[in-house]
Amino acid sequence: MTGTSRPLAASAALIAATILLGFAVGAGWTQAADWQVSHALALRVDESAPAFIAFMQWASWIGGGTPRWIIVILLCGLVWRWCGPRCAVALGGASLLSNLASSLMKLGFGRARPDLIDHLDHQTSYSYPSGHATSAAAVYLLLAWLAPPRWRPYAWTLAAAMIILNGFSRIMLGVHWASDIAGGTMLGTAFALLGAWWVARHRAAA
Repeated sequence: MTGTSRPLAASAALIAATILLGFAVGAGWTQAADWQVSHALALRVDESAPAFIAFMQWASWIGGGTPRWIIVILLCGLVWRWCGPRCAVALGGASLLSNLASSLMKLGFGRARPDLIDHLDHQTSYSYPSGHATSAAAVYLLLAWLAPPRWRPYAWTLAAAMIILNGFSRIMLGVHWASDIAGGTMLGTAFALLGAWWVARHRAAA
């Protein structure tokens, strides 16, 4: 297997793992672990300060809907400046395709949202996989892979922070189970790898 084809194989494996986890979720195999995580996070939210809850809601807000697409557009402009239009297309395409894949999987698995607490954030779709987690992994991991060497440590730090913050906020606000976050993160990583593979393939051929 060549170096440029490894991301493609890893992406396929992650998509398969996301689908398998979805079946495990549907079979109830993750129920105990999901409940334990939500008990540790979502059920403690009533003990949290209002400012902390507001921060979690803000973190969730920037990770979805219109704010997410505004950020993606701005980041596409940034990576265009870093490494040209192909990088910008890769980032925008990974974001769009991962969002589409997440939406289709939500419909396919049809998992209900958690009902442990009143939802502290707006939600209109099914639960698995998390669209916020999918987007965070797809966008920020690919951003880190495309960043110039001097900016790469900061980009990886940003990616880790956004993935963790999105995941914790969605669980704490009572709108996702931990397995939703795990599935979304794997799915988003798969599309980030696809974007990285597409850019690397062009560079190898140039």
